[in-house]
Amino acid sequence: MDTILSGMRPTGRLHLGHLHGALKNWVRLQNDYRCYFFVADWHALTTDYAAPQEINHYSREILIDWLSVGLDPSRSVIFRQSRVKEHAELHVIFSMITPVPWLERNPTYKDQIKELTEKDLSTYGFLGYPVLQAADITIYKANKVPVGVDQAPHVELTREIVRRFNQTYRPIFPEPEVLLTETQKLPGVDGRKMSKSYNNAVFLSDSPKEIEQKLSRMMTDPARVRRTDPGEPEKCPAFEFHKVYSLPEEIETVAKGCRSAGIGCLDCKKIFIKHVIDDLAPAHERRRQYENKPDEVEEILARGNQVAQTKAAETMAEVRAAVGL
Repeated sequence: MDTILSGMRPTGRLHLGHLHGALKNWVRLQNDYRCYFFVADWHALTTDYAAPQEINHYSREILIDWLSVGLDPSRSVIFRQSRVKEHAELHVIFSMITPVPWLERNPTYKDQIKELTEKDLSTYGFLGYPVLQAADITIYKANKVPVGVDQAPHVELTREIVRRFNQTYRPIFPEPEVLLTETQKLPGVDGRKMSKSYNNAVFLSDSPKEIEQKLSRMMTDPARVRRTDPGEPEKCPAFEFHKVYSLPEEIETVAKGCRSAGIGCLDCKKIFIKHVIDDLAPAHERRRQYENKPDEVEEILARGNQVAQTKAAETMAEVRAAVGL
């Protein structure tokens, strides 16, 4: 059985973008792969090193979200990165063989330097995070990494590091392959990418009332200034929610109604708002159960940490022998 690994940085609450961009795929992948899913708290320090209390808080919050949407600790290893010290040890060894230009050409590094101007990104940790990422993947000898097309370069860098290690010492690690997954992208309520930074997100833990309030004010086709103005669904951010949540016949009705001004924007939104609330209802119920059983959540994490640490220790024993340390 192939092994996959993926993780999320605990820098904020999870939202619908995370659900449709990753979590629904993770839940499906549990059926066919040996899965390792981790809370990437060390990675969170690369941009939020001055906020360890928040990282701790969100580490627990996203774990509850994962369990609520269907990640199953009996079928997946769910753990916290910082609880498995072998990640750091392998990161050190990989950092010794990784040329700095490999890191500087990373497109994500360049983009975030431009975008996250309010963050202190002039640290080694931020430049070198792909090396830690490579250690995360290879410590479990994962041979598949589920990512979207835009994240494929991250995996390619891991492959380059693996090749250099295997050639310099001896072949220990498989070269991980990209497992391209279908993702559905949902815009934020202002039409931009959904993000906590933009204050435009619908969070998985939002109550039905909060969901309704947020989505009711969602941006629509700018051409529909008045109720009687026709619109174009293709230019309407709210229509993207119909594509993900609504039934085919509802999508057809809404599209026709928009183009003919036969339906108002608020009535249009009410259709998918109900679907969003209904879709999240089981997760909300499970979240309430886990929130009322904090010891159970800690036990799930402790078991996952132990399983992950055992596998990581086995790999590091091989690495030390190969390097001669």
